[in-house]
Amino acid sequence: MTPEQRAAQLSCWHGRRVTPEPLTGGITNTNFVVRDRGEAFVVRIGGDIPVHGILRRNELAASQAAFAAGVSPEVVHVEPGALVMRFVAGRTLRAEDVRDDAMLPRLVDLVAQAHREIPKHLRGAPAMFWVFHVVRDYAHTLAAGRSSHAARLPHLLAAAEALERAVGPVEIVFGHNDLLAANFIDDGARIWLIDWDYAGFNSPLFDLGGLASNSEVSAAQRERILAQYFGRPVTDELRRRAAAMMAAALLREAMWSMVSEIHSALDFDYAAYTADYLSRFNAAYAAFEEMSR
Repeated sequence: MTPEQRAAQLSCWHGRRVTPEPLTGGITNTNFVVRDRGEAFVVRIGGDIPVHGILRRNELAASQAAFAAGVSPEVVHVEPGALVMRFVAGRTLRAEDVRDDAMLPRLVDLVAQAHREIPKHLRGAPAMFWVFHVVRDYAHTLAAGRSSHAARLPHLLAAAEALERAVGPVEIVFGHNDLLAANFIDDGARIWLIDWDYAGFNSPLFDLGGLASNSEVSAAQRERILAQYFGRPVTDELRRRAAAMMAAALLREAMWSMVSEIHSALDFDYAAYTADYLSRFNAAYAAFEEMSR
């Protein structure tokens, strides 16, 4: 059965034939828009993805808590391998939107709201996302899969170890952990945060670093993100720890793509994505090392 057929045959549709419309842009899941009795829904088709640490029961719990916290659309139906949410009519953000000085503070407020409010509604066993464990696990997966990037792994793991030492002890919040621009939707009145595949307890610095690095915001904007989120002037210590976590976020994205090169069946140019994020990581790590001298 194809993902489209699976989406069309879900038991939640009201006794009539529906025609799933492919929703482009996803690089982890297969997504569709389905219209049923005058309403529109997003259907995400996909099972657990062990190589990426994705467990659908965690995604479901996070999605439900995010709706209760007022940051994400409502989940209306779930079946094994399928998640159905209300469709949000709006504009999916791009990196240049995140970099807009009028938009960025709104995104930081939304991220802070998610960190603060979602744990109040979360049910079930807690999920943890620690980027340095993810990087080490990806390295094992790449070595076992005889990845073309295997020769890079000793250098990348050594860099990750240095970054983990620099981050040091952390505050724990409930993170989204995948703050690509495309996971924000502006409906004209408010902004929604979607796609909770990687959600789990984490340092707030990871989401802030991901928000900054994935959309390549300026150094001045990175300072404003930290000052707004923490509500105080940015110290040299916080600046260095944030720089370390931003580099780690870029490393994780690069290694995510390396793993996807050998394990994903989606039609996406993961090799180019890997090259882009490796270049960004190398620049961020060099800047971190310069800051540490």
